[in-house]
Amino acid sequence: MKNLLAGILSLGLVFTAISPTALAAEKQNERIFAENASSAILMERDTGEILYEKNSNEAFPPASMTKIMTMLLIMEAIDEDKLKYEDMIRASENAASMGGSQIFLEPGEEMSVQDLLKGIAVASGNDASVAMAEHLGGTEQGFADMMNEKADELGLENTHFSNSNGLPVDNHYTSAHDLAVMAKELLKYEDITTFTGIYEDYLRSDTAKPFWLVNTNKLVRFYPGVDGLKTGYTKEAKYGLTATAEKDGMRVIAVVMGSPTPKERNADVSAMLDYSFSQFTSHKLYDRNEVISKTTISKGQKKKINVVTGEPISILTKKGESVEEVKERIELVENIKAPVEKGDKLGTLIIENGEKVVSETPLVADEEVGSASWWTLFKRVLGGFGGN
Repeated sequence: MKNLLAGILSLGLVFTAISPTALAAEKQNERIFAENASSAILMERDTGEILYEKNSNEAFPPASMTKIMTMLLIMEAIDEDKLKYEDMIRASENAASMGGSQIFLEPGEEMSVQDLLKGIAVASGNDASVAMAEHLGGTEQGFADMMNEKADELGLENTHFSNSNGLPVDNHYTSAHDLAVMAKELLKYEDITTFTGIYEDYLRSDTAKPFWLVNTNKLVRFYPGVDGLKTGYTKEAKYGLTATAEKDGMRVIAVVMGSPTPKERNADVSAMLDYSFSQFTSHKLYDRNEVISKTTISKGQKKKINVVTGEPISILTKKGESVEEVKERIELVENIKAPVEKGDKLGTLIIENGEKVVSETPLVADEEVGSASWWTLFKRVLGGFGGN
């Protein structure tokens, strides 16, 4: 076990006092949403606080909501500098053969990551999903293995993926809760809503045959603040939607699975969004990638590295509650040795309200630090002698 170095800092801010237990008690039996759907959940993004749930841990086929995990792995690769928006991806025969929703890739056609991501986010392109999956995973099965590894990393207990696009296949399922957690993780990468929030656009706009994209998530146009994330439909799965909206600095995630009609699905999600914005408020503490501290790297090319927030951090409160002081506690991992990858966990930022823990957020490396050469280490030793 790595030792932890803990430091307690007062935020000097005052917020409404409300524990997860108190919130849960407040929410019990307040409302009933998605009566005709198989399952549903409503979550505040920054805290992960569940504001409503119905059968949220039951597993169902997700249809194209599968692409939330596909987009998450794409955005993660971009964030880690393993992929660039301008990289050109070549479509295989397999990718081009996908049925259902598609952007009609031709075998051998090359398209940028940016345009493929747009095709996935807006048009739910099955062919675009497979093209990206094959590029990142070697094969679609290799990418499915990556998806399942990420699901395990996120602690998703009712999820297993067999493909990247959600077309019907055996052993492919997830739950409303797990979809909300995937969406929470995806929304760390704020660029994603510049794609999922598009209502209409074009691909191949510089050719004789531009392809018109219209978002399958109609709430992007008709509900203020909605800027994602993904719809889904198959005969087996029925109608599903994982939506996100932001208002007055609070971002929420609403998931409905197994709705009988798209009209009911959209109405249920809208009702959950209305409820969240009318009953709760959030108080932003940190954005993602804010520097919280520095830490020492042993035998690294650099001696110190910035420790930054791994995701946005907020406190969620019921509207109109009383107020108390909130504190933060930083726990940094000791004895960190090079090499360090960008995004490696270096500690935890714990937000406390009195004796209660409100949130625990990873603190991560903001850059890669390679191992120092023998000559660099030797010069450091000489410099140490010179200072004595």
